[in-house]
Amino acid sequence: MYTLHLEGKSVVRVVEAPDPAPGEGEVVIRTAVSALCGSELHNYRGPGVASGNSGHEAAGTVLQVGPGVARLIVGQRVGISAVVGCGHCEYCAKGQYTWCRNRPGYWSMHAERILTAARACHPLPDDISWDVGALISGDGLGVPYHAWTKIQDPAIKTLAVFGVGPIGLGNVLLESTMGRRVIAVDISPERLGLALKLGAVEAVDARSANPVTAIRDLTEGRGADVCLEASGKPEPLKQCFAAVRSGGTVLIVGEQPRVELSPSEDFIRRDIAAIGSFFYHFSEFPQMLALVRQGLPVERLITHHFPFEQADAAYREFAAARTGKVLLVWESVAHASLGA
Repeated sequence: MYTLHLEGKSVVRVVEAPDPAPGEGEVVIRTAVSALCGSELHNYRGPGVASGNSGHEAAGTVLQVGPGVARLIVGQRVGISAVVGCGHCEYCAKGQYTWCRNRPGYWSMHAERILTAARACHPLPDDISWDVGALISGDGLGVPYHAWTKIQDPAIKTLAVFGVGPIGLGNVLLESTMGRRVIAVDISPERLGLALKLGAVEAVDARSANPVTAIRDLTEGRGADVCLEASGKPEPLKQCFAAVRSGGTVLIVGEQPRVELSPSEDFIRRDIAAIGSFFYHFSEFPQMLALVRQGLPVERLITHHFPFEQADAAYREFAAARTGKVLLVWESVAHASLGA
């Protein structure tokens, strides 16, 4: 089969690898599409991956089932969750895989065939496209949706999103669809333009304006009800605490290194709450599917499709911060190579 190898230093190659074989409770998926994620850029730009790739968002068709698999059949269309629970603990019983303390890992989803656990697969109804299936079973909508579940207070009217890469754009789309005023903050003019098209009412270019001052000015000095950090960088996170209103919430979805914060200045003296939000619960998939069927235009997050043979170009464009969600297309070649 064909797969991608992230070699590091901004080099991606298409290579051949042995076909995977499913073990107990596992399946092999014939990939239709896989999506690039900002979390892959560390390995892409830096050390690379020893073997395979860090792809973790995809959708496709069940090709093989291993022993003990009863809930999936060959030929079934599925989206794949990157987070797989052990299947035995109290959290897994509730579909809360992200809280499982013994999560196995399945990666390398930028490949013609994907090996994963059967319990990681969401069956996709026929009316859901491959593109949408990858977004609602992966980071594209999963991360924004899970974040949204943590800020349900109807008093929240204004939300500032710091970092409008694909995850931030997903939050812009969802929160604006839910009727909130969204302010987008970034340093990429292309992505700020996308944020405005997806529902943001104001865009703050952090290269030329102080985001804290701009958000205070846009909220009559009060600050945003929620500041959501999606860039994964320390400076925007610190700005979130300064730009949120007293009694407001800082919601953190971007993976961060260590950040120096003051309990007194950043939390205590203005009654600020900080909430972390990781991926989504497997059990939340039906609610996301319902939102899409009710008209949430999640496919608008996708700005580019590339055939997988052009993966190097796809990563370059994505790393330049000129895109929304980028998808690699595998289906046509996969079908031909498998004789389908």
